[in-house]
Amino acid sequence: QRTIMDEKELQRCFETAVELARKGGELIRAAFGKPKRIDCKGCSTDLVTETDQEVEKMILGTLRERFPSHGFVGEESVAAGEPCTLTDDPTWLIDPVDGTTNFVHRFPFVAVSIGLYIKKEAAIGVIYNAPQDLMYTARKGHGAHCNGQKLSVSGQTELSQALIFCEVGGTREAERMEVVRDNLFAIAMPPDPAHSVRAVGSAALNMCLVASGSADGYQEFGIHCWDIAAGSLIVTEAGGVVMHPKGGDIDIMERKVLCASSPQLAMQISSCLKDVSLSRD
Repeated sequence: QRTIMDEKELQRCFETAVELARKGGELIRAAFGKPKRIDCKGCSTDLVTETDQEVEKMILGTLRERFPSHGFVGEESVAAGEPCTLTDDPTWLIDPVDGTTNFVHRFPFVAVSIGLYIKKEAAIGVIYNAPQDLMYTARKGHGAHCNGQKLSVSGQTELSQALIFCEVGGTREAERMEVVRDNLFAIAMPPDPAHSVRAVGSAALNMCLVASGSADGYQEFGIHCWDIAAGSLIVTEAGGVVMHPKGGDIDIMERKVLCASSPQLAMQISSCLKDVSLSRD
């Protein structure tokens, strides 16, 4: 298996990701206002719909046809028992509907997220906010864009001047929820509170909003590799920082993320966060 791709192959992968994100978005928009059949995965707050499964089937079907030698990790395939493995081979990580709970409630922050990793590093990230028709794209070394406009982080360096995303997440185990609460309080309470905190309900779109300069940071414990695979590249290509919440390089299989508009802000957020042990993807 060749792990090196030439420019032409990478461009073909990029164009395919954009095409499939848009097609997936059309399926989301078609179902957005309609009644939905909702199932629960592990618990009553971890939701899945027919649209999640339909979008993933469409995306994976096309990718397997066009790139048969690549690896594939899809949220719903993993839920159904497929392996979740990231090797040096080109590997696609797909979240067909990031923000399923938003989708169920018609809250318009719902995205298709498609990332391509080569040698365990992000090469392509595409996230499409379907209800709002916003296409976020990044290629390593080529910058990040939204609907063709170049993205740039805010550059904010001070937590006391920042807007930070903090999510509750889909699963609600007591130990993790205590850490969620403590970390929210650490960011939002005196002596040096952030301007405010927000929870949009989509890891992918939180990262896009940091990349756009609309927010300054985002931290979460308990996400999955498919939630952050594409967004990590979009943030870094927009000039931001993506790291392990307690410092050091991000490992997307570790289910923890901190991203920020500057290294200074990232370290300020990191210093007030509690860690929690989680099973790896």
